[in-house]
Amino acid sequence: MMKLKRTKFLLCSSFLLFMWNNSVHATEPKVLGEHGDWTAYTYMENNNKVCYMVSQPKKTSGNYSKRGDVFALITHRPAEKSKNVFSYVSGYTYKAGSEASVAVNNQNFNLFTQDDSAWARDQTTDDKIVDAIKRGSSLVVKGVSSRGTNTVDTFGLSGSSAAYKAISLECGIK
Repeated sequence: MMKLKRTKFLLCSSFLLFMWNNSVHATEPKVLGEHGDWTAYTYMENNNKVCYMVSQPKKTSGNYSKRGDVFALITHRPAEKSKNVFSYVSGYTYKAGSEASVAVNNQNFNLFTQDDSAWARDQTTDDKIVDAIKRGSSLVVKGVSSRGTNTVDTFGLSGSSAAYKAISLECGIK
């Protein structure tokens, strides 16, 4: 059962990356390591290395009838001088104009939404979210679907520091 869940997780995360990068050439993601609740990956995109870590929620709640896969990611793209980009895939289309909220321990952050994804508005917020994830014990993301359904997703942060170290080392991020 665990192997089937891991295979589905790998296939879904690979699919997400290829969907996000459908206009660029990207190689198949390579697992750098599994670290508790997080898995670290790398792949090549237009001859540039990309490193990311991803997790799925341990608990989801909301009165929804159908929902796709849910992911929290942290991505480094050193060729673009981009690091610590926190993104969230909700498994549904967000309500137009809505925000998602992220809570890590006692720190709260707002994310802007588009379609089924959410991001921090700036690098400073990304850095704060990533730092909180590396030091925290749980991550809670709340959002509202296009149908008005409120959702709450809770992620474990076990292994987040080790996964972050793996992607940072692989991509040369200090």
